[in-house]
Amino acid sequence: MRSLQIPLLPPVGKGIILHDISLMLANQHHPIDYVPWPAFPDKPKVSFAIGHCHDHIYIKYDVIEKEVLARYKHINDPVYKDSCVEFFIAFDGEDAYYNIEFNRLGTCLGRYGTERENRAELPADVLRTIKHERTLKQVVENDEPVINWTLTVSVPIAVFVFHHLATIQQKKAKMNFYKCGDDLTHPHYLAWNNIIAPEPNFHLPEFFGEVEFL
Repeated sequence: MRSLQIPLLPPVGKGIILHDISLMLANQHHPIDYVPWPAFPDKPKVSFAIGHCHDHIYIKYDVIEKEVLARYKHINDPVYKDSCVEFFIAFDGEDAYYNIEFNRLGTCLGRYGTERENRAELPADVLRTIKHERTLKQVVENDEPVINWTLTVSVPIAVFVFHHLATIQQKKAKMNFYKCGDDLTHPHYLAWNNIIAPEPNFHLPEFFGEVEFL
């Protein structure tokens, strides 16, 4: 099981923009490379970088894939049907966890609960406080043209509305990170920590990895 120590970034002042945060995370490359379900063998090249600054979590996703789908533009739309990156997080050993999901446009979906069904939708006005920066370019990988897109997100800890966190520093949690695309020509399901299940299902916290916010 993979684990992670999440670094405290240098002080982030009001003049710092997400592009600067992205540069701070440039030396991290944590692969999202497990393909748990053989029926869906497509494997884009995906990694993430993560840091925090007391009251914000910063994540940069870097994706190289053959096909990109980006249709949904409203908060809490089913972005997992598009080209989508996600993180799930559970605090304090609790059974309940948050799932925060983004398509390539930065459109966000957020839920909270103890299982895959009957999850509480996070308020749109809260999810709207998540800021993002995105890039998109065509590159050549193994002599084949592919699309390289990145998404850097700034997630205030106030997004975790079922907890009252004054700071994320020194907090321990369990997390997993994912890449999917349900409606792509070739759907795929990738995970940072591997999952053992008969069919695609990211909502299995027993496979989350231990993380610590330094």
